[in-house]
Amino acid sequence: MRVTRARRHGAARLPLRASPPSLSPRVTTAAANAISCWYCDQKIFALNEPLFRFGRNHASILKLWFSIGTGFGLTALVGVTIILIWQLFLSSDTQLSNLFSSLLVGFSPSLRISLSDAGYLFISTLISVAVHEFGHAIALASEGIQLEYIAVFLAVLFPGALVAFDYDLLQALPRLTALRVYCAGIWHNAVFCALCGLLLFLQPVILFPFYIHAENPLVLDVVPDSPLSEYLSPGDAIMSLDGAGLHRVQDWIEMTALLDKKILQNSSDSHYFKGFGAVDSRKGYCVPNALLEDSKEVQLVENQSFCPYDLTPFVKIHCFDPSKSEDVSDEDGHLGSRENALCLNTKDIVKLEKCGNGWGTEMTNGSSCMCSQDESCLSPVQLPGLMWVEITYSRPYSTECLQLRSSLLDSNTSSDAVEHTCGGTFVFVGDVISMARSVQLTEYQPRWGFFLGEYLPNKLEKSLTCTFHVSLTLALLNSLPVYFLDGESILEVTLSYFTSLSQRKRRRTLQMLLVGGTSISVLAFLRIFFINFL
Repeated sequence: MRVTRARRHGAARLPLRASPPSLSPRVTTAAANAISCWYCDQKIFALNEPLFRFGRNHASILKLWFSIGTGFGLTALVGVTIILIWQLFLSSDTQLSNLFSSLLVGFSPSLRISLSDAGYLFISTLISVAVHEFGHAIALASEGIQLEYIAVFLAVLFPGALVAFDYDLLQALPRLTALRVYCAGIWHNAVFCALCGLLLFLQPVILFPFYIHAENPLVLDVVPDSPLSEYLSPGDAIMSLDGAGLHRVQDWIEMTALLDKKILQNSSDSHYFKGFGAVDSRKGYCVPNALLEDSKEVQLVENQSFCPYDLTPFVKIHCFDPSKSEDVSDEDGHLGSRENALCLNTKDIVKLEKCGNGWGTEMTNGSSCMCSQDESCLSPVQLPGLMWVEITYSRPYSTECLQLRSSLLDSNTSSDAVEHTCGGTFVFVGDVISMARSVQLTEYQPRWGFFLGEYLPNKLEKSLTCTFHVSLTLALLNSLPVYFLDGESILEVTLSYFTSLSQRKRRRTLQMLLVGGTSISVLAFLRIFFINFL
């Protein structure tokens, strides 16, 4: 009797099935595909001969390769089991526990997965499972064992694959041969995981001929209800945030976190301005005195001060030494009154030089007194708890910008005109953390503006990252001493090396270890999901 031993990933695998030898290959093929309410598969026979020839032609090299994998598989079985027991019963470190949980599950259990993320996860699972099963298939071929078929299946909503072979023939071979076959899937998942990590590391080098990396973050998407949707659109590059240059996406995240932290730390430097809100005495603009003469006066309606024509209120602040803190008040102590506020156009003010040491860039002379004698340092008035932030952007792939760049090469068009047309500066007032999360950025800028070019590196990076995690998860899960996973077969063969134990004792020991491993694994997964979802 020929026995089909089928291996699959997840909570279970196909049971042992007997295939009567009397069935012809054509009949077997026709009856092979299984369809039910929760499970369907497609059995593939065409790869049997090519894989067998490849395995036999490179048998010596492949046996050495899978012998290394055997050492890795045994180490993984012991290591993952110890870590699982320690994480479940001995560890009180929540952060470390969450890290191990995310490795086992493939992602953080508390993470909310979007529809697009589910697509990445589905494809990554198919690829990782295929790598796992092809590892088993090539290991079998290198040992001279012919495959019966390779099957791709869908159990409920989870994709997978399996290989079928003559189990009795494998059992008749040396124990090391069986270990090489059983550890091959885990070993290939681990190597594939390392390959994905290497490609992620080398991605800037690989894409260098087509993309500029880490020059400025490029906008991929802006949430429709984002406060930045009026100013930024996909394809825009963010040059600076509050005067600090940005090169990576991480710079954007860290800078917004720093600005949010400054709201709390520098609350002593923000002073309440009667009728309006707060004034940050460390952030201002050098406004020419001639411009102040043309400013509008603050109006008072029902005890509320406001500026007409969508202008913004500003108030004078004094230059100060970095080691000292100055109050927002003049020598007479009346600067905080409505009569000392000026209404100015924000678009004109943000183009001027800055004063104060509360900006993202350091002043060149170590002092905030950067204004000339013909200028005054003015700070905007804003509601308490909100941050006034300058964002400078460019639109390198807009039609106007591309035309101007072309004319710059053909004529004497000034670079200032190109810079003015290709970008600008706007002011955001509000919660900087929610602002930062409302845009999706990438560190890659296409060298040429081609269709969907800015999205390709991000898609590639997400695919490699997701495949890295899924492949690592499959390697770890199959290393566990759990029923229906590779760990069961590895443990069974390993126990056969203990010849001092009788076959009955080895069988009893195997059952005890599998029951214990399965119980601990179930408890660990229940703990992960109960902590994160309840």
